[in-house]
Amino acid sequence: MPGVVVGPRTLYDKVFQDHIVDEKDDGTILLYIDRHLVHEVTSPQAFEGLRNAGRGVRRPDCTLVTTDHNIPTTPRKNFKSVSQFIEEDDSRTQCMTLEENVKKHNLTYFGMGDKRQGIVHIIGPEQGFTLPATTVVCGDSHTSTHGAFGALAFGIGTSEVEHVLATQTLITRRSKNMKVQVDGELAPGVSSKDIILHVIGKIGTAGGTGAVIEFCGSAIRGLSMEARMSICNMSIEGGARAGMVAPDQITFEYLKGKPLAPKVDSPEWKKAIQYWSSLKSDDGAKFDHEVYIDAKDIEPTVSWGTSPQDVVPITGKVPSPDDFQTEDAKDSCRRALEYMGLTAGTPMQEVVLDKVFIGSCTNARIEDLRICAKIVKGKKVASNIKRAMIVPGSGLVKNQAEAEGLDKIFTEAGFEWREAGCSMCLGMNPDILSPKERCASTSNRNFEGRQGAGGRTHLMSPASAAACALAGKLADVRHVENLQQVTGKKPSHVDLEPQVLEPESDADLEEIMDVDESSQGNTTPSGAPSSSSLGMPKFTQLKGIAAPMDRANIDTDAIIPKQFLKTIKRSGLGSALFNAWRYKEDGSDNPDFVLNQSPYNKAKILVVGGPNFGCGSSREHAPWALLDFGIKCIIASSFGDIFHENTFKNGMLPVRITDPAALKSILAEAQAGKEIEVDLEAQVVRNAEGKELAKFEVDQFRKHCLTNGLDDIGLTMQMEDRIERYERKQWTEYPWIAGSGYMSRHRKEPVEIKAAPVPVTNRGQEKGEPLEW
Repeated sequence: MPGVVVGPRTLYDKVFQDHIVDEKDDGTILLYIDRHLVHEVTSPQAFEGLRNAGRGVRRPDCTLVTTDHNIPTTPRKNFKSVSQFIEEDDSRTQCMTLEENVKKHNLTYFGMGDKRQGIVHIIGPEQGFTLPATTVVCGDSHTSTHGAFGALAFGIGTSEVEHVLATQTLITRRSKNMKVQVDGELAPGVSSKDIILHVIGKIGTAGGTGAVIEFCGSAIRGLSMEARMSICNMSIEGGARAGMVAPDQITFEYLKGKPLAPKVDSPEWKKAIQYWSSLKSDDGAKFDHEVYIDAKDIEPTVSWGTSPQDVVPITGKVPSPDDFQTEDAKDSCRRALEYMGLTAGTPMQEVVLDKVFIGSCTNARIEDLRICAKIVKGKKVASNIKRAMIVPGSGLVKNQAEAEGLDKIFTEAGFEWREAGCSMCLGMNPDILSPKERCASTSNRNFEGRQGAGGRTHLMSPASAAACALAGKLADVRHVENLQQVTGKKPSHVDLEPQVLEPESDADLEEIMDVDESSQGNTTPSGAPSSSSLGMPKFTQLKGIAAPMDRANIDTDAIIPKQFLKTIKRSGLGSALFNAWRYKEDGSDNPDFVLNQSPYNKAKILVVGGPNFGCGSSREHAPWALLDFGIKCIIASSFGDIFHENTFKNGMLPVRITDPAALKSILAEAQAGKEIEVDLEAQVVRNAEGKELAKFEVDQFRKHCLTNGLDDIGLTMQMEDRIERYERKQWTEYPWIAGSGYMSRHRKEPVEIKAAPVPVTNRGQEKGEPLEW
């Protein structure tokens, strides 16, 4: 088979190879997806695509849905329905649309009336939905969290969400292998969050681009599952496609008793343990990049700037532009200092705070809350802190914390005790910073405006955030009294009772659990016409004005701020493109911004002088906004992995120009206001007179799809027989993946793999009525 790894293999190689449905000679791979997590922000357009094409969800039993990004975290004692509880119109629409799609496709859903509801990357592991050696995807970049179990987990864009819903597969290619090995013993006060911030500070936000990182070494092996999840969660902030940790006894103990894990001591459990135990990198396995870190070199770490790579030890000082070598880095430092309102040379521990946020998919698990409670017990939040929030990652975490009395410790100390949700991590809900407010945060991103327009975020561990709340400023957790007692022996994980049939409080959603047992969703029957694979305009050549943007690390929050993600459509986002840079505070155009200037306000091409364009979130709204503005091609030296893939899915072309001189010449043409031509067929960039400026490489499968206007889903559904063959093999070799509990709908017999045919239309169909053809 083309591309098969021979000889010693890495953990990633093993899991990836076991999920290949089909591989072409050019390296294009159809990968089977075992687990699909869905939330309200990145799914509406995907479900709309299914509806428009007359397609269903292929594997409802492998799909788990919750709502988390938009929802308020205020008390739910009076909760009756989403329509009554969520006040903000756009947020309410997204959440109600999710519920409608859940009903239509009979998907398992943890809504706001269900105590299992929570942040998507917290509920998956605590339900046992996440298992070692599975492939896990979600329309959310922090899906890498699940790699802590030895799963291959990564974020996808909305087009790929639709692809997985329809086919339970993805079209992809192999990633590179990267190893980050951390050896030694962590000092008191140093946690997994400090490890990953230290790693990102060392490799940069593009250090893992194109790779899957395996975290290993004695320091990693000594961590709990909660701590490993925190590390893998932020792999994406280091540019990686995913992060993984080899499963071991700590993993197996965590999974015992989880609702969707195999029952302990059952034949499935024993077979699974035997297989899972083989999932470690072989001696002599080749890594493309290797990073070695001594745990003793890691101190409590805090961010100072507007990128996760902008970090220093808490004992350090705010850096100066002169501390950096390149002009790009110096410029980035200047912009970050201005935005953050910091002066170079200021000791970090002198930076005064306004708010403290403890939560997010990075750090809102029971272990995180326990250590924070130990730090603040019997103490008070500093008087200058306007608001200190504790937001549990799920309803089950909240219940467990309350059973242990942690909520009382927090409220007595002056913290707000909230309901489960993403909360202030990204400020798509009422929990936001005001302009220029400074926050100590346990979240994963400190981009400009991430927690609220003009808000200033300092990333850190939960222990450090708790210490900061008491001090009223950035603080060294190692100065906390009785530190050894606080950070000593870690408590064992919580065995959550299986809760398979817990009903929703909204009676209308009870039918969600009653799936038609004769169907698994969506295939094309033999002899039926396949769906059209002609789904996009063809892209061959593009000539037009190119707008120059000479910046590095332009993230997706800058391309399209999160307040504009509250839409259920793909269109209408062009006016919000680069919102924070494009408009003044009063809403008027910023005349200094390039896209407000003629002729660039009519640009079809964007030329980016710095590397790592589109880093950050998996949100497909970034290419949608560019496309809606009129930009169909982006030229840069490098791209964020998920953004790069998302552009192709929308008929756009990302062009990598790795020769600095060639990129400089293209940028110069753009700065002169001249047209340039991008010829995809010839793989050449030319100036207005037809002179060649640079050649570029492009994935040949993607080139074929663009030049012919082909739709990935239509192409994939032509390989139905291979997908079915893979599923039959999976059920035989890995029966635990087919699911238990609510995933198999309580069948006594194995889940039927063959799915129901795709209806031409089922508009107006009531439950139990036959489908129309």
